[in-house]
Amino acid sequence: MNKTDDKIKQPKRKARRIFRLLLSALIWMGAAVSYYVIFSIFFDTPIEYEIRKSNRELDREYERLSARYDSLEAVLNNVVARDENVYGMLFESAPYTSVFKDNDGQWRDADKLLAMSNNELAELYFAGLNSLDNQVKQTTDNFKTLEKNMLILGRELNNIPAIQPVNNSRLTRLAASYGMRIHPFYRTMASHQGVDFAVPEQTRVYATADGVVSDVSNSSYGKGLSITIDHGNGYKTFYGHLDKAVARKRDRVRRGDIIGHSGNTGLSFMPHLHYEVLYNGRRVDPINYFFYEMTPESYMKLLDVAQIGMQSLD
Repeated sequence: MNKTDDKIKQPKRKARRIFRLLLSALIWMGAAVSYYVIFSIFFDTPIEYEIRKSNRELDREYERLSARYDSLEAVLNNVVARDENVYGMLFESAPYTSVFKDNDGQWRDADKLLAMSNNELAELYFAGLNSLDNQVKQTTDNFKTLEKNMLILGRELNNIPAIQPVNNSRLTRLAASYGMRIHPFYRTMASHQGVDFAVPEQTRVYATADGVVSDVSNSSYGKGLSITIDHGNGYKTFYGHLDKAVARKRDRVRRGDIIGHSGNTGLSFMPHLHYEVLYNGRRVDPINYFFYEMTPESYMKLLDVAQIGMQSLD
């Protein structure tokens, strides 16, 4: 019985031994593979190191060759340009290869020219000369038309509002800008259709463009003593709360003329000038029409100043 059991157990022991050996072999192989993978990720093999080193040297050599190529190309272009210039000075014409080097079809045209007789070349020359003369005449006519339009446009530019109505070179007098502002008496948000300049009474007020005074009026509860100028091109300007009007209705004024003096008339919170710009009957933001006397920097500064005051003065 014991011998029989030993004979049965011996194959099982051998199977277990073989299984352990196979398992150990697989574990060692897995460890070896893992070690190789980890080593290859963080470290270069001698062959990989040499390949990387060779690639770096090739990149540096390529950069040197590229720089050398660019330098040689610049020198070659300079030589070609110099040779063409010398050729032009000597023969007073463009080099044959320079004129026709970029178009194969022009080579054939050159061959046709070489095959022409003197009479044919003369006819072709005079035909080109007449064409050039016509182009010169057309260009001259276009230039005269352009000059005429520029003069007309120049006169029209004088009729576009382009300066501030008071002296505000330091950009400190703009108190309220165009848009929704707090009304000084009703204390509610209201549409403010112009800009307010906080200036003392009797401050000179200037016409901002050429035009004709279309209205001088006085209102006790509105904009007080005011002047409206029609500039004849869709633009009108309005000057309110004046103390005195120098210009009279139907007077023709030019940009920069004194038309009145600022005051505190009408429904006004304090002495100031209320100024509006109208285009085709619609009030627009006057700040966009101060470009004549401002640099881009000062204009941007004025825009910042305009955003500070949230309360109008009328």
